[in-house]
Amino acid sequence: MSGAAAAKPMAAGAFSVFERMVAWRYLRSRRKETVISVIASISFLGIMLGVATLIVVMAVMNGFRAELLTRILGVNGHLIVQPLDMPLEDYAQIAGRINGVPGVQYAIPLIDGQVLAQGNVGGGSGALVRGIRGEDLGKISIVANNIKQGSIAGFDTGEGVAIGSRMADNLGLVLGDTITLIAPDGDVTPLGTTPRMKGYPVTAIFEVGMSEYDSSIVYMPFSEAQLYFNMDGRAQAIEIYVDNPDNVDALKPRVEEASQRPITMVDWRERNRTFFDALQVERNVMFMILTLIVLVAALNIISGLIMLVKDKGHDIAILRTMGATRGAILR
Repeated sequence: MSGAAAAKPMAAGAFSVFERMVAWRYLRSRRKETVISVIASISFLGIMLGVATLIVVMAVMNGFRAELLTRILGVNGHLIVQPLDMPLEDYAQIAGRINGVPGVQYAIPLIDGQVLAQGNVGGGSGALVRGIRGEDLGKISIVANNIKQGSIAGFDTGEGVAIGSRMADNLGLVLGDTITLIAPDGDVTPLGTTPRMKGYPVTAIFEVGMSEYDSSIVYMPFSEAQLYFNMDGRAQAIEIYVDNPDNVDALKPRVEEASQRPITMVDWRERNRTFFDALQVERNVMFMILTLIVLVAALNIISGLIMLVKDKGHDIAILRTMGATRGAILR
């Protein structure tokens, strides 16, 4: 029995020497197989170019999205917290507790208000005033690292404001000039509500690279914004910057727990839903189009392989007669 077992031939394993030898034999084209070899080479080159194009375009789209996230969310927070029951008078304590939540970079109390800005030329333009503490403004790196003129040092102690470069150009302002801000909600008099008007020196000019922000945002010291917008001792909202913007949903329960009071939260996707939904649709469509290019090239290779198999029918029959298995022929 042992001698018979030893004499029994062993089947060739997957991708054995036999299969590699046969594959190499038929990969080398002879004169009558040149057409099939050329078709296979062109199809292989086509699928290489298709895959390369897919990788390059998706990388560009991902980079474009990342750059937009950096620009848009570098100025605006990833999560906005606003009070529900009463004014946000304990903003410092709430911001401190939220800063201790894992995954949160920093929480910034803010006061926002729409105003009309006037300078040395032009009739004025709409602007968004953001009241912010000096230490918090330094944390917004896209602004703090792109100060073109002036400085934000001593931002809290002065009465000056920081404006965007496009706003400075549109209003004809340079460093040290006075920008006049007019808010519709002003003082109440017997004759009705009068607009609040006040001038502030321009102490810094920044340029973040997005015209929407460079032409419309005015940063004002937090204490001065409280006086200007009649919000003594309170903030309007708290902006939260997180480590991973795509994981903001997981942080909402922790932020709500750290707030220790009824709040409402709005994340960056809700604030920019239309824009980022359009970008996502564009990415998906580009992926589908480029996948079709790869599929066409793959079908060319499949058709070439079918032609090759049909042409080698007699050779396959001989190999099968010699003992080659179906799996070996397939491999």
